[in-house]
Amino acid sequence: MTKSVIFDVQHLYYLPQYFPVANALKESGVEVEFVLHPEPGYDEVKTQKLDADGFQYHFIPDECTTLSFYQTRRVDWIIFGNVPPFSAADKSTLHAKLALMQHGIGPKACYYSVSEYPFDVRFVKGESRLTRLKALFPTKKFVDTGYAKLDPIFAGTPPPKTIDQLGLDSDKPTILYAPTFFPSSIEKFKKDWPQTLQMYNLIIMPHFFSMTKKKYRNQKEKIERWASFDNVYVANKHEFCLVSFMQIADVMLSDASSAIFEFAAIDKPVVWCDFSQTRWSYSGLFKFRLKKRLDSDLSLFNDIAHRATSPNCANKLIAQCVQSPQKKSETRQTITNKMVGKKDGQCSQRIAQYLIQ
Repeated sequence: MTKSVIFDVQHLYYLPQYFPVANALKESGVEVEFVLHPEPGYDEVKTQKLDADGFQYHFIPDECTTLSFYQTRRVDWIIFGNVPPFSAADKSTLHAKLALMQHGIGPKACYYSVSEYPFDVRFVKGESRLTRLKALFPTKKFVDTGYAKLDPIFAGTPPPKTIDQLGLDSDKPTILYAPTFFPSSIEKFKKDWPQTLQMYNLIIMPHFFSMTKKKYRNQKEKIERWASFDNVYVANKHEFCLVSFMQIADVMLSDASSAIFEFAAIDKPVVWCDFSQTRWSYSGLFKFRLKKRLDSDLSLFNDIAHRATSPNCANKLIAQCVQSPQKKSETRQTITNKMVGKKDGQCSQRIAQYLIQ
């Protein structure tokens, strides 16, 4: 029987996927630890949350020491959200078994390619992904458990904050803008964009790469500008769980992000910003690089979301979604049943039970 599990946290945004499973394991008497990798400006966020929830954690100073650290640990399982920072050949030097809980459900090709690594098991979201992964990697072990990150919503857990507590107007519909960092739609919106949405609350949940990496400093500057508008709330770094804002939003606005599948899974309308900014090295003759980065699953956005080809179009579609939120409801539910999987609030329990057995 499993007695100990480690969750490897390469990035802060892995935690919302891990926590429901970690809590389920803890309740079953399993010793749970987190291994943290340094991220300037965000380490304190992780440790404060882990301290508050009563979890033990360790910092690994750099990727080069990850393997040697795990070679000294006699734990039963190590959970990763992506490919480990050591080779497949090194896996045999570890006492623990390795499991993959991919940190997102988005349309990027890496969702499938990460299974080239010899994990002992991968927990999968939905029958469509399960079928495709089995076809690509017939010798690998996949288990369809659903997406643990969404368990708090389907289990009926109240959101941490209400619209009023965010300083917004509870009489207005609320729009949640959750862009990714690349390819992103942020650059395409004007500096005064929130002014055109005065009839709505606008919650902005930027990817933390947008706020921390120098190459995306223009995104950060624009987001900080938007924060000055009285109908805008920009999530701070301690509010790193998108689920908290999904619960109180009426419409989501996003681009090439797994957030689209997540919001559609709770049967709320999504506006897909299909006008992302790309680098010169991903455009023109090099457009093949962008296609390689994204997966064919991106085509499903056409079905579950309302496609905007410009910022002005996005504003018009937001108004339509607020007016008729049930449009595309049947399609959203059909597709997310395949791509997100079980939506009963018990995904984390299924993962925990598999690890414990």
